[in-house]
Amino acid sequence: MDRDATADVNAPHSMGTTIIGVTYNGGVILGADSRTSTGLYVANRASDKITQLTDNVYICRSGSAADSQIVSDYVRYFLHQHTIQLGQPATVKVAANLVRLLSYNNKNMLQTGIIVGGWDKYEGGKIYGIPLGGTILEQPFAIGGSGSSYLYGFFDQAWKDGMTKEEAEQLVVKAVSLAIARDGASGGVVRTVIINSEGVTRNFYPGDKLPLWHDEVEAHGSLLDILNASNPEPMTT
Repeated sequence: MDRDATADVNAPHSMGTTIIGVTYNGGVILGADSRTSTGLYVANRASDKITQLTDNVYICRSGSAADSQIVSDYVRYFLHQHTIQLGQPATVKVAANLVRLLSYNNKNMLQTGIIVGGWDKYEGGKIYGIPLGGTILEQPFAIGGSGSSYLYGFFDQAWKDGMTKEEAEQLVVKAVSLAIARDGASGGVVRTVIINSEGVTRNFYPGDKLPLWHDEVEAHGSLLDILNASNPEPMTT
């Protein structure tokens, strides 16, 4: 095998994503894109980066998919035991501190940043950011992944306290679509999870339903347009 090809295989791969957690007046909303990349190669264009830990707590995963998945599996197992022992669901703070404990104790081996969000009867909706290294930060909103660098100024301008559920979800979808437009490692569809006292609602926004930004052009003559036509014409070469 060519030495250059071997070096490329063994070299560390850049990983990218966009994850967001936002509190609103009554709960939290988590959002993420769906592109899983390995360097320049898109390994999965429709992955689900919002993972359930308990009935009332979810996490957004960024960084190494394998690392974030194993952390979420361990935390889900510990929270299940915790719920059985106490006879009631774990709070968002307990779940976030378990993620923090695993991330910090294994900080030299893990490459993952996580946002924990959920609702409990004691403190309501809460968002915790746990970036690379295992720090834990309670925040009204948190953003992570490679696309987050394009969103800090946007959130400084668009974020406001006491938003309604509709306003918060619109903000999350708009922010993820902006990151998709600017960040080559983010893409695909947008998934959101709304968590409040009434339960959990998952929403899905396909790429052709996302807002376009000033330098983006609308797709014409795509395969979806042909399939959605009432009398599609056969494709010719």
